[in-house]
Amino acid sequence: MNSMEDYIYYSYLTASVANLFLLFFSLRDFKKNQLLLPLLLAISLSLLWSGYIAYAVYHDDLLTSATLPLETLRDVAWFLLLRTLILKQQDKFLFTTSTNKVFALMIGFVFILEIFSDFRYQVQMLLGQDIRIFAHVIFSIVGLILVEQLFRNSTPDQHWTIKFLCLGLGALFGVDFIVYTKSLLFAHIDFMLWNSRGFLNALIVPLLAISIRRLQTNSANYIIAPRKTIFHTTVLIGTGAYLLLMSFAGFYIRDYDGSWGGVAQIIFVFIAIMTLLILLVSGKVRSMTKVYFNQHFFNYRYDYRDIWIELSKTIAQLDSVNELSAVIIKTLMKLTETSGGALWLSNDQDDFYLAEEINLNMHAPQTIKKNNSLIRFMKNKQWMIDFVEFANTPYVYNEVDLSAWLAKDQRISLIIPLFRKHKLVAFVVLAKAKINRQLMWEDHDLLKTVGMQLTNALALSHTNEALFRSRQFEAYNQLSAFLVHDLKNLVAQVSLIVKNSVKHRYKPEFIDDSIETLENVVNKIVSILGQLNKGWVKTDSISLLNLNEVIEDVKIQQQGHKPAIHIIMNVDKCEVLGEKEKLTAILGHLVQNAQEATEHHGTVQLILSKDERYAIIKIIDNGVGMDAKFIAERLFKPFDTTKGNAGMGIGVYEARDTILKYEGLCDVESNLGVGTTFTIKLPLAN
Repeated sequence: MNSMEDYIYYSYLTASVANLFLLFFSLRDFKKNQLLLPLLLAISLSLLWSGYIAYAVYHDDLLTSATLPLETLRDVAWFLLLRTLILKQQDKFLFTTSTNKVFALMIGFVFILEIFSDFRYQVQMLLGQDIRIFAHVIFSIVGLILVEQLFRNSTPDQHWTIKFLCLGLGALFGVDFIVYTKSLLFAHIDFMLWNSRGFLNALIVPLLAISIRRLQTNSANYIIAPRKTIFHTTVLIGTGAYLLLMSFAGFYIRDYDGSWGGVAQIIFVFIAIMTLLILLVSGKVRSMTKVYFNQHFFNYRYDYRDIWIELSKTIAQLDSVNELSAVIIKTLMKLTETSGGALWLSNDQDDFYLAEEINLNMHAPQTIKKNNSLIRFMKNKQWMIDFVEFANTPYVYNEVDLSAWLAKDQRISLIIPLFRKHKLVAFVVLAKAKINRQLMWEDHDLLKTVGMQLTNALALSHTNEALFRSRQFEAYNQLSAFLVHDLKNLVAQVSLIVKNSVKHRYKPEFIDDSIETLENVVNKIVSILGQLNKGWVKTDSISLLNLNEVIEDVKIQQQGHKPAIHIIMNVDKCEVLGEKEKLTAILGHLVQNAQEATEHHGTVQLILSKDERYAIIKIIDNGVGMDAKFIAERLFKPFDTTKGNAGMGIGVYEARDTILKYEGLCDVESNLGVGTTFTIKLPLAN
């Protein structure tokens, strides 16, 4: 043997030794299951294939054509193993029964051609080509498809078991694909690649051994979603078929273009690659491919689980409700393979207005009245309007006038109503589809189901908007309640003057106190009117306050109520940051509550002190008191009062809210029949 024969011999001898090792390794502790027979068959035929080549080279009797039948058997054995693994993942195989039969007949026909030279010669004369290389390109593509099918349809946990098997067999069929496509292109086998396949096949044996060991220890059944996989696999099928056609064309260019054949071939291959890329990124080509395989390879057109998960994720990731209209249109565009759409939403008068438009390219009406025949038809029938169906069977839509949507420049394919509890809340108009086809029952069911989910999301967004408006009204009502509360207190002060005027009208001291109280009432009313004129409450500016002065004002404000307030100031000057009128109002209200809860012969104390951090105000009474449950559940709850129609129920709530805004503390201690102590702590100004 010469050096090249030595290389071939040792290449395939290495593959034979590796396959022999793999055969014994597979028999070791392999549990009995349906994988054992196809695995041993594939390894045995691989060993036979590589061993025969090594034997023929050693005896200087190698004919490449004689190895092709063994290689066909080897490929078929690996196909059976991959098919068995895929069948463990799903109830039905990727291809239909008729497809399997056609493929089996093709393999049988190729095998007969490779065995019987006379028959092969007759077929070659008839076709004008030797199809054996072409057949092995097909075999390598089918092998790659099955490997991809197996891996894509496995869960992440199952990848650990089969990933090295997929890598190994993917490399095996990938090398064959390169060898035979190049051979097909140049009309002769690339012997450098062909001779090296023995070493390359030996290198994948460790990967197969690892995967076989994992298959021995992990026999769990697989659960997959094959629909997504077939769409990815069609790209590989299309690529392989395209390369085959381009190989034939390149072959003829090379042979029939004389001295310029090489240049023409290079230019042709470049154009072929660019055309392939254009086809692969073409939305229409992908849509046609997807529709074809959905129609011929599946019982169900859509993978509902993936569509539902993707839709839920899309809705969950919305940053604002304003984005929902565009999401509804884009979702339905994607499902129907259309390029544009628009959404009409119902308003308070049940008319429909154009809310969003994406590439619809038509003169869309901005408003559609509720008595329009289109709206009545969708409400009564609850059908989507399919313009392909309308073109074929127009009598189905006799009850609706679609003339406005049928103009030449109106390229419309679908009108999809969106219902919530049998109420039409919106509808979507979609442009022409990339593929002009009439929708089937499964399309209708999917669009109806997705429409329900989108309608629920739309209803939720409307609920959020209503809640936002409700909160705005709540804030306005809260403002009104605070103002009414202040006015009520002012009216109480004026009423007290009127009540005591009969008895004390001739006393100068009463007249002076009344004038001072009325002056205070006038100032507060003017302040309230000013706030209302500006449309919102404007708080007093935060300033440095002397709590001693604030407490004196509270004493004057509440001096007409019984029992009288007993003021105790343990500090001469206690300064905090706050709003004087606000603090005076909330302390006055708490003192008034204490007075109202205490008998006239009882006591109400207002005590001012301080520590290192806080000014401390205590309002102590020996009135009726409160229990712990009332304090926990109702005392600080707005609009909850024990005074009936005489109270607003926001005084204590406003007091605590203001104190907390000043970064202070508010605490209550009370016992029924004993009395109550309110303790307020405000941060000292320093």
